[in-house]
Amino acid sequence: MPTRVLVAYGTKNGSTAQIAEAVADVLRKEGLEADTAPASAVTDVTPYDAVVVGGALYAGRWHKDARRLLRRHGRTLAGRPLWLFSSGPLDATASERDIPPVPGVLRAMDRLDAREHVTFGGRLEEGAKGRIARMILHSGKGGDFRDFPAIEAWAARVADTLVKERREAGETG
Repeated sequence: MPTRVLVAYGTKNGSTAQIAEAVADVLRKEGLEADTAPASAVTDVTPYDAVVVGGALYAGRWHKDARRLLRRHGRTLAGRPLWLFSSGPLDATASERDIPPVPGVLRAMDRLDAREHVTFGGRLEEGAKGRIARMILHSGKGGDFRDFPAIEAWAARVADTLVKERREAGETG
């Protein structure tokens, strides 16, 4: 029986949603069932064997919908394999070095025993919502800093872990 994985995300302008879709695509290619959903639309995580939650970073905070999902479903998530990702630096730093989770995400990782967190570069382009986003764009600091090969490599490691654990459970079960 395939492992079912939920890839949920909190996004304002769609960049984090595209990262979540890329993660889910890799999971599917590795033989897992993967659904994507906005974090605000997730009402139940119990049908899933594992969960990946991503949140866009805004002023050093994770997107509110991603934070709320972790709070609302904390008890259930604490009993499942859980991975977290952030998207947001509007420069190449996420590709150059490991960026630790912001304090709120770090607390959630500890509370829910998350397996791993990774930060990917973000995207901010013309038409972005929000006054601060428009100010950043006006200052010339926008662009697309997502590294899809790195995103796909991380998703493949998540998939490898889940496939290995499913195989081991089948051998002992």
